[in-house]
Amino acid sequence: MTTIQTPQQLGCALRAARKQTGLTQPQLAMAAGVGVRFVVELESGKPTVQLQSVLRVIDALGGIIRLDGLPGTASEGAHHGA
Repeated sequence: MTTIQTPQQLGCALRAARKQTGLTQPQLAMAAGVGVRFVVELESGKPTVQLQSVLRVIDALGGIIRLDGLPGTASEGAHHGA
């Protein structure tokens, strides 16, 4: 599991996941239903990206978001929508 605390860390983690899956930025953008520019900005750590689009990219890479340490999150299962 990767701990993400900054947009830059999220971008690095997603770039590494994309490369590990063998996808190009345009291929990932198509799979996630977002623009190539969005993927480029997300991977560069741009802090103003849209959360829904971020979740679509993570889903396209086969990942999920898990929140640990917040009240009420320990007993709840992962919610996956899209």
